[in-house]
Amino acid sequence: MDFSIDDDQQMVVDTVRAFVNRELAPHEDEVERTGQVRPELVQQIRERSLAAGIYAGNMPEELGGGGLDDLTLSMAERVFGWTGYALQYIVARPSNILRACAGDQVEEYLLPTVRGERVECLAMSEPGAGSDLRGMTCRAERRGDDYVVNGTKHFISHADLADYVILFAATGTEAGADGRAPRKLISSLLVDFDTPGVERLPGYNSVSNRGYHNLILNFDDARVPAANLLGSEHRGFDVANEWLGSTRLQVASTCLGRADRALAVALDWAANRKQFGQRIGRFQGVSFKLADMRLRLAEAELMTYRAAWLSARGEMTDADAAMAKLSATEMLQFVSDEAIQILGGMGLMDELPLERIWRDARVDRIWDGTSEIQRHIVSRDMLRPLGS
Repeated sequence: MDFSIDDDQQMVVDTVRAFVNRELAPHEDEVERTGQVRPELVQQIRERSLAAGIYAGNMPEELGGGGLDDLTLSMAERVFGWTGYALQYIVARPSNILRACAGDQVEEYLLPTVRGERVECLAMSEPGAGSDLRGMTCRAERRGDDYVVNGTKHFISHADLADYVILFAATGTEAGADGRAPRKLISSLLVDFDTPGVERLPGYNSVSNRGYHNLILNFDDARVPAANLLGSEHRGFDVANEWLGSTRLQVASTCLGRADRALAVALDWAANRKQFGQRIGRFQGVSFKLADMRLRLAEAELMTYRAAWLSARGEMTDADAAMAKLSATEMLQFVSDEAIQILGGMGLMDELPLERIWRDARVDRIWDGTSEIQRHIVSRDMLRPLGS
């Protein structure tokens, strides 16, 4: 494995860093203060990222995307992670699930999304179904040429700015193995928000990622053309797997970028702040924290880049993605907390980015699979070959 950065990757990283510094970071304070990203700013960021050639970098070139391999994409996501998610997500990396589009879906959903003309969101979680996705009660019943959808989804990120939702709903059941209870069969549908019977409601106020909103979606006899079925009926988790692995890498890479920033703030403070007649970085109580922060960051970087390298080769397993997300998200919580401890009271003031990084880091151990789910995936990968 060779994770050294080549000239093309360096160019991508430099381009993204310049864009983040010029177009995103200057608006951080406004978003934190208001909890909103102004619509005109959303449009401005989208247009300028398209012009810079960094929009939809995860999509193949033949579809109009940037065609970045997963290792290069991970390096770019790390730079995006320097700023808040409410701003960086506008430079879209459309869900890889959309690669399952076929027939008319390509022209109606996939290509316009890659071009920035349409925006998607994804709906899995429900009030009664978080980690237990097969416990979802939202149903899509086939009636003639349509599916009729009923149920509720929540925690649906950026649904307020999306044109359509990639919806996961129960479409049937199958007998459980070894006498277990029947299992729900899940399918994926592309649902336009202007469909009668689809309602978007404000979600919850979150301590993490201000300006990046979650919504509640209600479906009341919403009729969705059967032609909008993504992939095969009852095989929604097959296409979901295309999304979960890549998104876990995105979360891990973003955490690396946030940790870079937190460590830089703490290091600068330790090198310049004086107490008891000397710079505080000379005290082992501070210098050892810096060493541990750097160590944990380096460990998470290797785990994340290894998974991205395997993904680029088509060899990444669910366990590889899970270990990357688990390592990076727990590292960021440690680094951001230690950074605040080094700065003391100033670390909690909103004049510096540490309290935001600390707050934002909390959700990373929950969404896209909790830390407990990641440990389950890893342990299952170890035990299954042994018949356990």
